[in-house]
Amino acid sequence: MTATTSDMPAGQHRVRPFYWSVRREIWENRGVYLAPLGVAAVVLLGVVVAMRHLTDQVRHYLALSADLQASAGIAPAALALKKLAVAKAAGGLAFPYGVAASGLMLTAMVFAVFYSLAALHAERRERSILFWKSLPVSDLTTVLSKAAIPLLVLPVVTAAIALATQAILLAAETAVLAAGGIDPAVLWDRLDLAAMWTSIPYGLAVLALWHAPLIGWLMLVSAWAKRMAILWALGPVAAVCLFERLALGTTRAWDFVIHRLASGFSVGFTAAPGPHRSMYGAERIDPVHLLANPGLWGGLVVFAACLAGCVWLRRTRDPL
Repeated sequence: MTATTSDMPAGQHRVRPFYWSVRREIWENRGVYLAPLGVAAVVLLGVVVAMRHLTDQVRHYLALSADLQASAGIAPAALALKKLAVAKAAGGLAFPYGVAASGLMLTAMVFAVFYSLAALHAERRERSILFWKSLPVSDLTTVLSKAAIPLLVLPVVTAAIALATQAILLAAETAVLAAGGIDPAVLWDRLDLAAMWTSIPYGLAVLALWHAPLIGWLMLVSAWAKRMAILWALGPVAAVCLFERLALGTTRAWDFVIHRLASGFSVGFTAAPGPHRSMYGAERIDPVHLLANPGLWGGLVVFAACLAGCVWLRRTRDPL
């Protein structure tokens, strides 16, 4: 016997509209997965073209390592130069994996900015808001589903594509080295795969949490602005920074903006002794350091306030 809508639990009534609203956002914004896939394809193509030099690169690294091991007793300055050369060669082997992850993360950040600016503005401009408001979906559900794209769906999709890209790179380079008569373990030993593949989803989660107030601000402007949303989003921030610099001679507002944009990894990763480093330049994942940062919680409060403003504006603003 098929359950009717009235037979469904109250929780399911709330979950299903949200679920289908998120799916609708993905259907209408296929760049959520097409943009990362495009970047991944470009990275893979570039690495495949450069892979003709991989065996020479590994042999060069092995020669430098052997020379370093045979350099006992030489001058400290010369020994330091040899160690630097070995580290540089080892970094070259791991470079494509860092490029893949960094490129995909940057793509996700750029897409999140443009999506957030258009999330609520586009439906008012196209008057599709009249159609969506005719459905039994609340303004709160709609706003939350739109916020879920840059803060939940995009990080998950980007992490999956990044991990798959790196796995393909590793398999291809392993095959090339084996075909060239080189033990692939040389490559595997240079890659801290556990740290690398843990840092990617964790790093994306850190960025989503740290950038939540920025996403909330962009969505609030999207719900309020009649046109040129990007200017309304950047204009007040630029005006405050410029006024402070000219009137007070300080740059605290600008420093705060840069801190919010670029310091996500510094609060999510911390330094630790030992030779292993993550691909982000920090030593280890540290969620305790992240959760203890007051800037994280302050940003989430601002994010919640911006979403509340988005709900109110969507309920009261007319189509453009």
